[in-house]
Parts: sequence; C-alpha cells; structure tokens
Amino acid sequence: MAKLIRGDAVVADDWVLVRLPVKEEPVKKQAGKAVLFRLTGEAAASADDVAAVGIPGGKVIVPLSVWLGRRPELEPRLQAGILGVWLDSFEEPEALAAGVDDINRFAVIAINFPKFIDGRGYSVGRLLRERYGYRNELRAIGEVLRDQLFFLRRCGFDAYQLCAHHDMQDALAGLKDFSDPYQAAVDDPRPLFRRTTRNAA
Repeated sequence: MAKLIRGDAVVADDWVLVRLPVKEEPVKKQAGKAVLFRLTGEAAASADDVAAVGIPGGKVIVPLSVWLGRRPELEPRLQAGILGVWLDSFEEPEALAAGVDDINRFAVIAINFPKFIDGRGYSVGRLLRERYGYRNELRAIGEVLRDQLFFLRRCGFDAYQLCAHHDMQDALAGLKDFSDPYQAAVDDPRPLFRRTTRNAA
C-alpha cells in the first residue's frame, strides 16, 4: 500500500488513483515556442477514452472527465463515501462544482501537478477552499516535491502524495520550513500583524 502525508503524519493510502490512458500528444507551438503544458480549458479526454477507463472496487479517485462523463454509474459510490475526484492542472474547478449539488460530498479531491514548474494547481486548491467552500481532504498528486509542501498547505492542501523517490519523514519536516509567514492565506486568513501582540512602550 502506498504512503502519503496527511495532516502532520505519514499514513497508508487506502485510495486507488484511477488514470486516463496515456496518449502521445503532438508538440504544440505558440509564437514559435513549444507549449510545455496543456492549456487551461482544454478537454482532458475524449468520450471513448472516458468510457474505456476501468474503475476498480473500493475507494477510488477518478479523473474529473470520468466523473462528468459517467456520473449516473458513479453516483452510488459517491453516496457511499468511497469516491473522490482529481483535476489536472489545466482543468477548471468550476466544472467540478457545477457537476455536483454539494462539492463536499466528495471525500477527497486531488489536484495533479504534472510538472514541478506548473503552479496552476496552487490556484485551483485555493479556489476550491475559498470560493467553493470545500472542507474535506484536498490532496496534491503528481510531481510533488518536499520544497512545495509548506506552500501547498498555505493554499489549503492537507494531504500530499510525493514522488516515489522522496523520503517521507524528511518531506514531513518541509511543512515546518518557515515558522511565521507574513501573508494571510487559506491556512490562516490573518496577516502577521493580526497574529502578534505588542506591548506598548
């Protein structure tokens, strides 16, 4: 069973992450330069790809496109509390919020970070917490590195599935890299001057 960091501990992961079939995509160019990422708003998969995805029993986290394309089939699992959903960095959280009556019915929402340098997932996490009021587990998956954990927590993430080669205990320490951030964020909406008390001279 895989391990992940949840809260402040390393735990066994009892959820299975379901992935779309991997396809070779043509290199896209914009203004003569290769586009490194899929563009926000792109379709994640075709209807045939969505229909072909095998979903095992037990607790599963399915791609957003699979949830949207196969909702009647997956609804009983959502009601049973054994269905989560994951979004790729180019997918909009609005599509998830519009596709369910209460976003908090999902026990887990995961955000994929396909590359370390793709930071869109931070914004998606913050939107899910602040705009859509998501209160359950928000998990970072994909190319998640130790140095990201502190900042992911600030954006509302509370579970982290690191790359396999990372030491989990060392990564756990990354959550405490900074003792007192100045800015307000999802994990503490108060700016530093609201969090400190000063004695009048």
